[in-house]
Amino acid sequence: MKKFLSIIALAALSLVLAACGSSGEASGGDGSGEGSKEITIGYFPNINHVAGMVAEEKDLYTETLPDGTEVNYQYFPDGSAFMTALETGDIQGGLVGPGPAMNHFTSGAKINVVAAGSTGGTVIMARKGANIESPEDMKGKTFISPRVGCTHDVQFETMMKEEYGITSDRTGGEMKHVTGKPATYHSMFKTGNVDAATVPEPWASVIEEKGSGEVLVDTKNVAYGETLPAAVFVTSQDLVENKPDLVQSIVDGHKKATEFIQDNPAEAKEIAIKKIKEITDQELSSSVIDNAWERINFTYEVDAEVLQDFANSSYDLEFLEEKPDLEGLVDTSFIE
Repeated sequence: MKKFLSIIALAALSLVLAACGSSGEASGGDGSGEGSKEITIGYFPNINHVAGMVAEEKDLYTETLPDGTEVNYQYFPDGSAFMTALETGDIQGGLVGPGPAMNHFTSGAKINVVAAGSTGGTVIMARKGANIESPEDMKGKTFISPRVGCTHDVQFETMMKEEYGITSDRTGGEMKHVTGKPATYHSMFKTGNVDAATVPEPWASVIEEKGSGEVLVDTKNVAYGETLPAAVFVTSQDLVENKPDLVQSIVDGHKKATEFIQDNPAEAKEIAIKKIKEITDQELSSSVIDNAWERINFTYEVDAEVLQDFANSSYDLEFLEEKPDLEGLVDTSFIE
């Protein structure tokens, strides 16, 4: 059974889950019950999460999980909704940006990052006609990110503050910040509603191909652009502590998906196009995927020190109220 919740429905579900907890019958709510034969994996319909798409399309988790385990998939519009589903047990693991994982961990969520999904893929785009020739021109302009404090937001605001001394209106600065789905950024550029965007691929390449904007800062020059995991694989500490064999089976499936991408990029690209169309109803061209692919490294290796540095940047930008300590967040034992 494949699950796809619309953004409106998902938001409503998140409220219900927060109040009532998950109603996962087969998994006992958190997927850790004895004899559990059902797990649900979550991911986003963007190119940093291709490992999730490949695992689903090639049915790779059934190769590593105990015989008879039913594997479901649930798709998410943003990290907050994903983390809510993980914490309530509606999903047992999956791919999310490091920002939401870190923020929820520092707020007390009992979660572990057990692998990475990819690095790179964040691009800063400027709308054509916005009179933005360089980042210094962002004063008085409006930029968009998927969520306040999400991975791409922190990368952009870190770069702007540290290299150009420009901050957002959230902290009394000179850039106006709004949020929205990356798939809509091309339309928002066309209507002139925003001037710039911090964009996860493949949506930056969509903007490039359709001509509504151009690259202001490419991936390698954005803060943490080539070192920070653009997606991490997260599960609950409850599963790690009480069902380590199950977590190992899940991570082994994720590793198979990542290695498939590395060994079969052409087929992996076809899967990405198919799944993004299926989930978002937007069909991306091969040229868009090819361009986006050049900005991403698919890997399951994860560096706890990079995540801590990124967390410190989130604190410096006032996304976090207390200086973060990510000790215990990352558990690399399942990928060693």
